[in-house]
Order: sequence, then C-alpha cells, then structure tokens
Amino acid sequence: MASTSGLTIPCKAAVAWEAGKPLVMERVEVAPPQAMEVRMKVKYTSLCHTDLYFWEAKGQNPLFPRIFGHEAAGIVESVGEGVTDLEAGDHVLPVFTGECGECAHCKSEESNMCDLLRIDTNRGVMLSDKKSRFSINGNPINHFLGTSTFSEYTVVHAGCLAKINPLAPLDKVCVLSCGISTGLGATLNVAKPKKGSSVAVFGLGTVGLAAAEGARIAGASRIIGIDLNSSRFEAAKKFGVTEFINPKDYDKPVQEVIAEMTNGGVDRSVECTGNINAMISAFECVHDGWGVAVLVGVPTKDAVFMTKPINVLNERTLKGTFFGNYKPRTDLPSIVDMYMNKKLELEKFLTHRVPFSEINKAFELMLRGEGLRCIIDIDE
Repeated sequence: MASTSGLTIPCKAAVAWEAGKPLVMERVEVAPPQAMEVRMKVKYTSLCHTDLYFWEAKGQNPLFPRIFGHEAAGIVESVGEGVTDLEAGDHVLPVFTGECGECAHCKSEESNMCDLLRIDTNRGVMLSDKKSRFSINGNPINHFLGTSTFSEYTVVHAGCLAKINPLAPLDKVCVLSCGISTGLGATLNVAKPKKGSSVAVFGLGTVGLAAAEGARIAGASRIIGIDLNSSRFEAAKKFGVTEFINPKDYDKPVQEVIAEMTNGGVDRSVECTGNINAMISAFECVHDGWGVAVLVGVPTKDAVFMTKPINVLNERTLKGTFFGNYKPRTDLPSIVDMYMNKKLELEKFLTHRVPFSEINKAFELMLRGEGLRCIIDIDE
C-alpha cells in the first residue's frame, strides 16, 4: 500500500445524499492524511443504531451528503506528519471518540472523555484544517464521527485509532469499536458486579446484551433482562440472562417487581435504552446500602430525570458512562485480547453479513429489528 502514500486515492464509498434515502455507491476521492491523521483501508464495517439515527436525521441537524459508518476494522495505508505510534500495515479499530493523551481527561485514570477528540456529531470535517478528505468531482462530502467507514478508504485522527493484535480476525473484532465495548465496559468498568451478585439489564439490544455478557464474565449469579419485547428473551439466554421481565405484563412499576424478586433489589443495574422511565426504574430497583445503577442509554437532550432524594440518601449510587469508560487507544487492544483468549464471545453478536454493494440491506434489517450486528464486507 506504500505506493499510494501521499497520493489521492479514488475508491468506492456508500454516500448518503438525503435523510432516510438509500445510500448510493459512488466513486470518491480520498485525500492523503494531514498532520496527526491516518489513512486506512477499511476491511469490515458494521451498522450501529447511531448510524441509522443520524441517517434518518430525526431530531438532529441534518448534514448531507455524508459518509456514515463508525464500527469497523482495517489496515493503516499511510500516516500524516507527527504520527509516531502507527505505521503502514498496522491493524486498527477506528473509534468515534479519541484519546489525545495530553488533556486532563486523558491524563486522569478515571475519565475517557478526551477534550480534543470527544464525539461531535455535528462536525463533518477534519480537525486540523476544517476540511473534508472526501470529494466527488471536487465537491466535498461530509465525514461522520471522525470515522466514515462506509468507504474503502477513510482518514481518521491518529488519536481515534486503536492498534490491535494483527492475528485478530477483522471481520469479528470490528464490532468492538462502539456498541459492544460500551455495554461490556458499563458492566465491567463502572457497575463492577461481584461474583455471585445480581444484575438487572434494561434493554436487550446489542448494547444491553453486551452489558449482560459483562455480567456473565464477572460471574453474576442472576442476570435479569428487562425489555418490552418478550421475543428477545430466548436469544438473551446465550448472553447469560437467567430471567426475563416485560414491564407490560405487570400493573405496577417494574422496580417494585424486581425488588420483590430479589429480596429488596439487585446489586447492580445497567440501563441501555435511553428511556427516562427505564432510567428511573434502573436506579430505583437497586438495593439500598450498596446498589449501583449505571446509565448507558442516551435520552433526548431536554429529558429530565426525577427520583426521590431518599433513594440517594439510602445509599444507592447512580453513575453514568461514556463508551464503557474505555480509553480507546489504551484499552481496546485488551478487549480484542479478551476475545482472542476466548473470555469474550463475539460470534453470538454477529447475526448477518452482506457485501459492500448491498449495504442498504443492513439498514433494512435494522429498521425491521432483525438480528444484532450485520457485518459489511468492504472488499465484496
């Protein structure tokens, strides 16, 4: 790939021209990386609900034309000035957030919310010069989350790339760059359930099932799944879920149901829906004295969370998390190693696979609520 270093690369990309309209396979030009940037060859990408959300453009600033995609894996093609820890040929995971290594957040052992590279859904250009690296006939195409992996090649800030074990299968570990790591880390890094404890997981989509997987890995004895779709329970068993509650089946708040089931409440809860009522239930269902509730789901920006102060005074703890509290460059390689060491089971998350030319099928599957993760093979 070194022969293309410094040159503009023409390649295929799936471009979203309008909100909610099928992506169009276009011939785009990808400019060389600038200072602190890396150009990578995308090998596999998957569709995350965040891509769908911004593609539909309901409730956010529509920014089109745009190249979506942020869960992916690939190989470094070339690096820009100042990049010293990556080189051509490295296997990498691009991440929607980053780790500059210099800000207060990056230097803190407790935070992963990098000041420089924190998620910015409204930005469609690169940080260094406020320009796009994608163009069609000289006209710029907007980036998405600093990753834009629905393209054969993309340019990413070096701080948003995790260098991983080159033996790891890219068509599996590509899903670790967003949802699965978020749910897994919410449990392992933030809720931190003890062996033999009880954990309630609200929402059994990909992130919730990853949270359940984290509880399974931690050795929780009871993992209670809460979802409005009862058909999800059977599949959830593969992720360690032992019991299932559909709130619609009861005439009282689900937190009361859980408290009765568990002699006063669960030890830990993880909320993965973004629904305010589920957030309140997740907090109020943990046991007083030691219960910890972790919020993962993202509500609307004007949503308000309300609970009685006595719930806090009775020594329940409420925490939030961003990307499972993982620092992308520092921590993602170890999650890949968890998979390689057979501690983390990824295959059960991978329910569909399509060639790049049929990427719109992945959107159709997600819109119908079918499956968990659809792998898109960029080379097919």
